[in-house]
Amino acid sequence: MAGMPTVVKSPPALIPPAGPTPGGKLPLSCIDKTVGGFVYLIQVFPPSSLPAAHDDQGAAAAVAAMRSGFARALVPYYPVAGRLAPSGLEVDCTGEGVWFVEATASCELADVDGLECYPLLIPAELLLPRPPPGEKLDGIILMAQATRFTCGGFVVGITFSHAVFDGQGASRFLAAVGELARGLPAPSVAPVWDRHAIPYPPRPPPPQLTITTEFKFVTQVADISAASIERVKEEFKQAAASTGEGCSTFDAVTAIVFKCRALALAAALPDGAEVRIGFAAGTRHLLRGVLPTVDGYYGNCVYLACVRRTNRAARESALAELVGTVREEKEAIAAGFADWMRGVRRYEPPLDYSTAILSDWSRLGFDEVDYGFGVPGYIFPHNDLVNYVATLVYVRPPAPKRGGIRVVLRCMEEPHAAMFAAELAKFA
Repeated sequence: MAGMPTVVKSPPALIPPAGPTPGGKLPLSCIDKTVGGFVYLIQVFPPSSLPAAHDDQGAAAAVAAMRSGFARALVPYYPVAGRLAPSGLEVDCTGEGVWFVEATASCELADVDGLECYPLLIPAELLLPRPPPGEKLDGIILMAQATRFTCGGFVVGITFSHAVFDGQGASRFLAAVGELARGLPAPSVAPVWDRHAIPYPPRPPPPQLTITTEFKFVTQVADISAASIERVKEEFKQAAASTGEGCSTFDAVTAIVFKCRALALAAALPDGAEVRIGFAAGTRHLLRGVLPTVDGYYGNCVYLACVRRTNRAARESALAELVGTVREEKEAIAAGFADWMRGVRRYEPPLDYSTAILSDWSRLGFDEVDYGFGVPGYIFPHNDLVNYVATLVYVRPPAPKRGGIRVVLRCMEEPHAAMFAAELAKFA
């Protein structure tokens, strides 16, 4: 490939709902109001999964079906076709639709390593949608872009409002788009809004995150192998032999990342300083009986749990012990969420350099969405615009590394990034 690849975008076009939809305004839930901003998702579809889209006619038909899927999905998901009200407290069901961009890249996916390596060989901004000039971003709920590569592969970039969707909810919406694009008569799971069903606490709950500082984070990627995960699971199983407990992949990987980050910060923090990993725990199961149905609910159902130890303890503890710490925090989620919903102020991790916030995308379903040309070979977040909080995101690694976990990291500044990478490499 000669020179930097280019991406040519069509002007953004609105996709309105395919049929009539209700108007009016719908309130956000008390949980929705504690989060905000946009989430950026990139889905990579290799050409091997696109047998019908290798020529211009097939590619055009694939994108047309995808557009139809969005239009049809916006009928049952009609609030997504609206706009966030200026107050940020409700959705105005205007029926305008979602912005959609068609684009073509000047290279094959192989020329940019399938977008699997960092730094990316094609800027992520070129693969994500933007509204037309003059359109305000504040009220937008979702946008999409489909970029065709010369090999026949596609990259789909999605931008969605975190105030309207959590990760599971956004994945469920995109799955519905795919089902309808493939000709199904209706989504397999009917969506519900029902934000009003989540009761407001006696006094408003505190925001889960308070922004205090801006950092200069480095974007990194680390692969934790299946063998390393199984080794940590076995170490914990042996340590807990008297109880017969086991641990999950999440527990093992979080213990690894927690210890490696503490080792990388050894010179930056005193031994007694607290280090933390907060993680967004799903709470749909805790809202059964509160929501009419949890399966089709696509609003925020999350609670911020937090693993914390002193810097020295995190460095010196065995991984099996740190797995136990993660499991203890998970077991406390139900009580913590109940307190939070009652407006009881619990521990809130400060968003300083000692805290990293983790999201687990490996089981949300973003890598199972099929718009009609197969499932993605790889998906990942674009977090390069987030500099106020250290972030970790778990995703399924691209083949042939399946079975392990890939961690997309934006949680270290330059002085400590190399040490963090070296520690994580021991588990590759």
